[in-house]
Amino acid sequence: MKYIEAKFTITAKDGSEIKDDALLQTAKDLLCGCAGECGFESFQEDGNIVYGYVQETVFDKETLDANVSCFPIDGIKITYSTQEAEYKNWNEAWENAGFEPITIPGKCVIHDTINRPAAIDNGMLDITIDAKQAFGTGNHETTFMIINELFDMEIEAKSVLDCGCGTGILSIVASKLNAEKVTAYDIDEWSVKNTMHNCEVNDAGNVNVIHGDASVLRSINTKFDVVMANINRNILLADMPSFKKVMDKNAVLIISGFYMQDVEYLKDKAAELNLRFVKRETMNDWCMLKFINADD
Repeated sequence: MKYIEAKFTITAKDGSEIKDDALLQTAKDLLCGCAGECGFESFQEDGNIVYGYVQETVFDKETLDANVSCFPIDGIKITYSTQEAEYKNWNEAWENAGFEPITIPGKCVIHDTINRPAAIDNGMLDITIDAKQAFGTGNHETTFMIINELFDMEIEAKSVLDCGCGTGILSIVASKLNAEKVTAYDIDEWSVKNTMHNCEVNDAGNVNVIHGDASVLRSINTKFDVVMANINRNILLADMPSFKKVMDKNAVLIISGFYMQDVEYLKDKAAELNLRFVKRETMNDWCMLKFINADD
């Protein structure tokens, strides 16, 4: 199996070094999210350089170029070059090391099979994630905010849609909060398999996982009570009309995966679709927005 290695360089617009470490890390996180939408499976960081790895057959250069050219942080420039890379398990180090347990106080503990907590307080959900990538364990602000919001909502007996499911963490939380049924999809086949595996590990038997992008929604007859999407700004703007078509009356849309400066673009798009803005949360400049379908 042939892989492509992309070398991404992150600088200021004038080509100078970014001296704000927090800003640089935010840019790297967002870049990985953007590249993930184009088929990239794994990343390695080295200062202001990010190396990404993608199967040659699924590499979407056109979308990657569009995402890079519209990078949603003012003052940041992304350049990249590509070359063939010898196949290996680029995630092996991550998978072997795992991640430290993540606690959302009073709500849940998220851990892998390597780093199990010694004890979990009564009443807190116990969620196991065998992650094949770092993003989607709950340690990223966007995932954390959506999970926290799900706990503050009435999910029981609701139909839930998870757009771009990744590891399946959001679907699993919804299932454990007694959603009636959960539908999840992801454009990356490895994410679909990872979600299926994690649902099995967590006994989340009411989650149906589909391989594909938002176009899969055309063949789904279900109207959803809750739709959630942790994806980058450009994909959200393109896919929100598809989300709206499968939302029931008074259904909730929760979106994250974008930077603070993207909020107005997304709110404007939601308003065009008659989705009423009800809430915004922020963590370290990352945002989560919540809307309600205002159709009669």
